[in-house]
Amino acid sequence: MHDYTPPNTCSTPSECFPLSQWNETMECGSELAVDTMKKELKSRAILADCSTRMRSIVSFYFCYLLCLCLGIACVVFVSIWNSHWRGGFAWDGSALQFNWHPVLMVTGLVVLYGNGAVLYRIPLTWGQNKLPWKLLHAGVMLLALLCSILGLCAVFDFHHTNNTPNLYSLHSWIGICTTALFTAQWVMGLAGFLLPCSPMSFRKLLKPVHVWMGGCILILSIVSCISGINEKLFFALKGTTNGTVPYGNLPPEALVANSLGVLIVAFGLVVLKILSNQKWQRPEPRSEDMGYSPLLQDDS
Repeated sequence: MHDYTPPNTCSTPSECFPLSQWNETMECGSELAVDTMKKELKSRAILADCSTRMRSIVSFYFCYLLCLCLGIACVVFVSIWNSHWRGGFAWDGSALQFNWHPVLMVTGLVVLYGNGAVLYRIPLTWGQNKLPWKLLHAGVMLLALLCSILGLCAVFDFHHTNNTPNLYSLHSWIGICTTALFTAQWVMGLAGFLLPCSPMSFRKLLKPVHVWMGGCILILSIVSCISGINEKLFFALKGTTNGTVPYGNLPPEALVANSLGVLIVAFGLVVLKILSNQKWQRPEPRSEDMGYSPLLQDDS
């Protein structure tokens, strides 16, 4: 038979409860021990939260850098396409004037618009006064709107000079509706978020509509641009009728223009990813900071 060994007994509180090893002067089960445990757990939770936030911020800046690179690539590709293959630019009612249309629409309605939409998501802006970023957001969007209007003027003037019908294609319908919605969106944003006479109740009502409409306009802009690229290639690359290589043979011009369409879609997807991520939204101000002075003062 084996010798019986009695169970170990605790000669000190530190042997019974390892928690008391944090401070050997504590008594087992004392209030000080419980407080120490709570502080330790809170510290660990804070460290885990900081680690999660850091990963989220790194992910944001990766997406934001990708957004900037894709936007620059879109402008470069549309400029090369119309300067190298379409003959360049002019404002004389000729086909060279039409070339301003795709450049201005892609630059304004897609690239500037998308970058203006994600300004509020930049973490470095969260701890700062919101007013300068509101003004920058409004300014970038105004520049995008002016580019879009100028792009429409280019194509309408070209059609008028050459007796070409206006607004007969699906591309033109989507494009004109998108620009009209963009104009209404900018005006309502100015009235709701920057004018001193704007009431707080109107601002609260407008904000979710403003955000939703912003995403819709971006999607419509992308659809309008890629349909316009495809339409232009069908008209320009007719093969033997105008001395060009048929679109179906995928000549270099078609390859560049199709790549531009892919870049526009990729840019839009990245922007929508940034806008839809709840972790990347600007934190709401504290309740005591909600006093609203739209133009002269603002929440931080």
